[in-house]
Amino acid sequence: MTAVMPDKVIWDDNWAARAVCRTGSSPDELFAKGAAQQTAKVICQRCPVVAECLADALDNKTEYGVWGGMTERERRALLRRRPDVRSWEQLFKIARADELG
Repeated sequence: MTAVMPDKVIWDDNWAARAVCRTGSSPDELFAKGAAQQTAKVICQRCPVVAECLADALDNKTEYGVWGGMTERERRALLRRRPDVRSWEQLFKIARADELG
């Protein structure tokens, strides 16, 4: 379900269809190793659904590739720092609603 405020979308459950990486970039770019991951992260900077993508990767403990602007190493570190978070999607939805609201 997509959460909506008047004239504003808070969360897009169909985020993958709107992801910048879906068009115009090779999947190999997002599954790069080493320094090439920094280039992949640039793709995420202009993506309108970066938070949805990151939440999905964190909630599903996606191990490989750049997702939501974070490398696998960065995501693992975040998961270790915040073991109390049961749903990153819910956390990000609340934060976005507060930001917009």
